Amino acid sequence: MRRTDPGEDHGPVRYGPPLPADGLPVLPELAAVLSAAASRADAQPVGGAPALLEAACGYWTRRGLPTVPDQVAAGPGAPALLLALTAALAGDGADVLVPRPCAAWWAPYARVLGRPAYHVPTPAESGGVPDPYALLETVRRVREEGGDPRLLVLSVADDPTATVAPPELLHETVEAATGEGLHLVSDETWRDTVHAPRETVLVSPAEMWPDQVTVVTDLAGALLPPGWPAAVARFPLTAAGRHLHARVLDILTALGARIAAPVAAAAGYALDEPPPVTERREATVRLHARVAAAAHTAVVAAGAFARPPQAGRHLYTDLAPLREPLAAQGVGDAQELEDLLTARLGMPAPGGHRFGDDLGALRVRLATGPLLGGTDEDRTECLTSPDPLELPHVQRALTSLRSAFDDLRDAQRWEPPR
Repeated sequence: MRRTDPGEDHGPVRYGPPLPADGLPVLPELAAVLSAAASRADAQPVGGAPALLEAACGYWTRRGLPTVPDQVAAGPGAPALLLALTAALAGDGADVLVPRPCAAWWAPYARVLGRPAYHVPTPAESGGVPDPYALLETVRRVREEGGDPRLLVLSVADDPTATVAPPELLHETVEAATGEGLHLVSDETWRDTVHAPRETVLVSPAEMWPDQVTVVTDLAGALLPPGWPAAVARFPLTAAGRHLHARVLDILTALGARIAAPVAAAAGYALDEPPPVTERREATVRLHARVAAAAHTAVVAAGAFARPPQAGRHLYTDLAPLREPLAAQGVGDAQELEDLLTARLGMPAPGGHRFGDDLGALRVRLATGPLLGGTDEDRTECLTSPDPLELPHVQRALTSLRSAFDDLRDAQRWEPPR
């Protein structure tokens, strides 16, 4: 993970951390599809070939969002699609709204286009979706200052907080946003990683207000390895949606943002969701849910605060209760906390400032992938074990995590000899 230049004295964070990877070997069936397409010399069309678009339509239709190919565009990862969407919706002087905290890769695309990204607080129970009253107040304030807010980016299953916003909150926020004329981009990268799908209700904003919501899904969330960049976007089936779709294709063309042909073949196969893909996805979600729950127990026992993880392969931890012992170790902000925990844990622990939180807030995102072991054999064993938490290499990783946080807790109690 690239770091902010120390010479910038904790200035703007330019290089965000990547999506939390699953840490597992590539599914053999996916590798076979990619390998079979490796000899193709032709370039994929901008926005995706018909077979890929049809596969995306089937994926969304199975999730209660009927879709036709004219509504869909594909690109080499969600960042390329979000850049094109931001340029199309807010590139002519409009402003962008995002939750606080939010995925590290959202706000930079507004900055690339010379537009500010206004952060809106989220409620205590979940991240990813702004508090509706705070949203209305932010829109009012931005307009009073001469701004023109038009775009809100949100996520129901969230990075970095690993929470799932309840439907009633989502409904209030979407109603407030659409009432103010905002277009919504719903990042649904993590929707297929919900830890308890029978107990957790996940609703897409596109189910509530289909005419004003564009959905973006990065396949690195649950279907493809992160090193095979591919994402799909679903646009509203309206005149405005068709115009937005055409404008996004224009921008992707200007960027040369095509999916590589072998990756497109693998993406189409994954979006069709044959049994090998669904079985691997379900096993991966079960594994990371158990490891995330164990990690959550460890950090909370040490006195830190963290919402129980509900989705994804990560958890978001607030070490404000340990501010005093951290200060004794020279840690006073999120960048210094990132440095300390990254060194102690031997794995990336990106600070909350990378996700739009205040630099002074002592928050970090911890990923569960690095806790699965250091070799493909270790990680495969995690996937197939009936009790992965009992595997020696997982126990060692969790013990290291507990020790790092327990040291902070014990430092708070320790007093130097007189």
